Amino acid sequence: MLDGKKVLFSGMQATGNITLGNYMGALKNWVALTNDETYQCFYCVVDLHSLTIRQDPAELRKRSRTLLMQYIAAGLDPVKNCIYYQSHVSGHAELSWILNCFTYMGELNRMTQFKDKSAKHADNINAGLFTYPVLMAADILLFQTDVVPVGIDQKQHLEITRDIAERFNGIYGDVLTIPEPYIGKVGAKIMSLQEPDKKMSKSDENVNATIYLMDDADTVIRKFKRAVTDSDNEIRYSDEKPGIKNLIDIYAAVNDKTPAEVEREFDGKGYGDFKLAVGEAVNSVLRPIHSKMEELTKDKAYVDGIIKDNGDKANYFATKTLRKVQKKVGLPERIR
Repeated sequence: MLDGKKVLFSGMQATGNITLGNYMGALKNWVALTNDETYQCFYCVVDLHSLTIRQDPAELRKRSRTLLMQYIAAGLDPVKNCIYYQSHVSGHAELSWILNCFTYMGELNRMTQFKDKSAKHADNINAGLFTYPVLMAADILLFQTDVVPVGIDQKQHLEITRDIAERFNGIYGDVLTIPEPYIGKVGAKIMSLQEPDKKMSKSDENVNATIYLMDDADTVIRKFKRAVTDSDNEIRYSDEKPGIKNLIDIYAAVNDKTPAEVEREFDGKGYGDFKLAVGEAVNSVLRPIHSKMEELTKDKAYVDGIIKDNGDKANYFATKTLRKVQKKVGLPERIR
């Protein structure tokens, strides 16, 4: 708890651009939490994790700043929420090292994400890729986090975080808060526009498969016009029609409607009209985000102020936990 509120932590990597799937599945729900007085939220630009893959330094810095601004442009209030760079809070790396010493090789060997990423990056299977879950545990435990929004792909990481915290507490007492999964409103699961049996991805090589948060209006319309459907020209919500089902999900999520309501709205209409309507609906959501991004890009001093103030705030709370952990394990106290 922090100032009588539960602590909620989440973040995104600064690799690639935010997709419509990222926005509808996560970021939109984060924004909704801003108005929930139950939580004190920490939203991190997860740049240290990005280093497990070789990065162009200038590009990583640019993407990190863009991601932070997109958090704000999408509606996250930088006053109500702590929005900061992971790399600006040294406690992440310091706590990660200590927790490494309380994590077993067998646990890390079982992590499916390590296996998946090792297969994708066989030429760079580094130690950071292997200990990635420990840094993620440090991210969460550093702020005495009560709740963590998790998708299916992150569930295993939260489980190992809880295991590490419980092991540490079993030795040293109630030092670390045991985080619980945050079960909020389920965000829309947005699939690829070209392969609707696969999740929309930042890294898809097919440029027409993914809608990015910063795609201009013409690009959005063009991508939806090229979206894969089928040949029967019936707008019906069915697993047998994955392309149309995906478009219905997108339209329903953007307009806060049910799939059945979307079916009724477009009853008797063709795919061409429907694709155009989906594209226009998505553009109506992206337009204010683009406008805010333009403002933020022009106001460097304002964004720099947010980075500094929120970094200081995150460091303040992180230091409280870190000092407690350091004392428990026997590290010498600093002379002040």
